[in-house]
Amino acid sequence: MDLSCQTRSEAGVVTPELREFLARARGGAVRLIKVRIQDEQLVLGAYREPEQSWDQDYDHFLLPLLDRHEPCYVLYRLDSHNALGFEWLFLSWSPDQSSVKDKMVYAATRATVKKEFGGGHVKYEMFGTLEEDVSLSGYQRHVSLCTGPAPLTLAEQELQRIKLTEGRVKQVTAENSVDSKQQTLQGLAFPLQEPARQALKQLAQKQINYIQLRLDVERETIELVHSHQTEMCDLACRVPKDTPRYHFFLYKHYHEGDYLESIVFIYSMPGYSCSVKERMLYSSCKSRLLEEVERDYQLQVAKKLEIEDGDELTEEFLYEEFHPKQQAFRQAFAKPRGPAGKRGHKRLIKGPGEAAQDG
Repeated sequence: MDLSCQTRSEAGVVTPELREFLARARGGAVRLIKVRIQDEQLVLGAYREPEQSWDQDYDHFLLPLLDRHEPCYVLYRLDSHNALGFEWLFLSWSPDQSSVKDKMVYAATRATVKKEFGGGHVKYEMFGTLEEDVSLSGYQRHVSLCTGPAPLTLAEQELQRIKLTEGRVKQVTAENSVDSKQQTLQGLAFPLQEPARQALKQLAQKQINYIQLRLDVERETIELVHSHQTEMCDLACRVPKDTPRYHFFLYKHYHEGDYLESIVFIYSMPGYSCSVKERMLYSSCKSRLLEEVERDYQLQVAKKLEIEDGDELTEEFLYEEFHPKQQAFRQAFAKPRGPAGKRGHKRLIKGPGEAAQDG
């Protein structure tokens, strides 16, 4: 069974001890709760009682509990209230150094933890892969974004991404760049690491049928996640729920009796659970990666897709992308009808030489 499919049914059980602790903690006696997965069960990892105000306790309590190799959930009590009592921050910690399996398992149990604690108590939700994402300053940036202006249109979002990229994303150094030309907003060029290069060569030769790539934000490189054999029914399970990815898939299918094999590029970006930096970098590196793949590896990408959730990748969806349904018929031009009622006898227009015959 596919690993990512398997994790959907694993590690979703809340132990009675954790359930009881969460119920007591909602009263306000606890400042922080860390939830881990152990033996495929959600368990209490650690907790802290308040010492000072929420912001003074924040970094002091939270950061030492974050493991750079293991995801976890953290519930952090604020000092504000709503109708149910204290308001809380729900944090999903998924460091880059943790295994793909762990990331998938935690992503699959996120809704369970929130439901068990009570979504009405949660004021903000955050996702982080680096300490700077979830530190007090990171939390304040998150709140600023959440309480900012009304949501932007797609065109406004694209314009904002361009401005953010121009102002915040540092240029790739000449040592790491595959192209010494100056980087522009048309795309950043992170170099492909050797395992990724080899996988692309194998895909071009059809020795494999799937590749998943990720950006190493710190090293500014493109890394191979895996290239496991993937059937169409497994494709949705390959897409992580909590982090962006690039995917190349050899789509094999029949159309009107012809057997076709087409390369599909899929850019998966799971909503706004990712950091702003990740969103900018993945968006900016996409076009240059595709240029290099088509130029250097002779991989002709027949279709480029952008999705938020792997569940979108059904057989019907891909087939429709390649072979859109044509309009079954074109409605005939409808001649306008004349006004109701009689308008005299019909007139017969005769051609030259034709004699009129009186009835």
